[in-house]
Amino acid sequence: MSSLSGWWDDFFWGSVVVLEVFLASLVLMVVFGLLGAAAKLSNKPVLTKLAGAYTVIFRGTPEILVILLLYFGSAITLTAIAQVFDPEVKFVDIPPFWAGTLAIALVVGAYATETFRGAFLGVKQGSIEAAYALGLSTFQVFFYVRVPEMWRLALPAFGNHMLSLVKDTALISIIGLNETLFVAKQAIGTTGQPFTMYIVVGAIYLGFSTVITLSVMALEHYGFRHMKRAK
Repeated sequence: MSSLSGWWDDFFWGSVVVLEVFLASLVLMVVFGLLGAAAKLSNKPVLTKLAGAYTVIFRGTPEILVILLLYFGSAITLTAIAQVFDPEVKFVDIPPFWAGTLAIALVVGAYATETFRGAFLGVKQGSIEAAYALGLSTFQVFFYVRVPEMWRLALPAFGNHMLSLVKDTALISIIGLNETLFVAKQAIGTTGQPFTMYIVVGAIYLGFSTVITLSVMALEHYGFRHMKRAK
C-alpha cells in the first residue's frame, strides 16, 4: 500500500470526474432515449426511420470507437469552420469531458430508446381509456398515467443502463480525461505497480456500481409497493 502514498488525492479527484461524467451523461441519455422512443412510436415514417437508424448505428458501434470519432471528428469540423472566419486558426476541439460524455450518452441512449419504447407499449390501454373517460387531457394522461406506469416497467433495464454509463466513463481516459483510469496510468508510470493501481480503480467503480444497484432496488421497492400491499 506504500505505493499508493501521494496518489490518494488524485484518485479522489478522478472519482469526482467519474461522478460528474456519469451525472451529465445520465441526463443526456434520458433525453436521447425519450426522444428516440417518441420518434419510434410516432406515426411519421421519417421520424421512425431516423430513430431506427440511430439505434442501429450506435448499438452496433463500439463505445470506444464512438468516443474517438466524436472527439477527433468534431475537432476537424470545428477547425474547418473556424478557419473560414479566421484562416490563422490552427486547431479547435471539444473538451474531452463533453466529447466523452456525449459519446457514451449517445450509445447508451440508443439502448434506452428501446427500453422506453417497450415500457410505453406496456402501459395498460385500459388505464389510458379510463383516464380519458374521467375527462383528463392528453397532457394530463401522459404525465399522470403513461409516465408513472412506464417508469416502473423501464426501471430494471434502466438500472442496467446506468451501470453501463458509469463503467463506460473509464473509456474516456483514452482522449485524455483525468479520471480514475487516467490517474492509474500515471501512477503506474511512477511506481511500476499496475496490479495495485488497477485494484484501486476496480474498487472505485465497484463502489459506484453498488450505490447504483442499491438505489435501483430502493426505487423498485417504492414503485411496486402498491402491488405488494394488494397481495
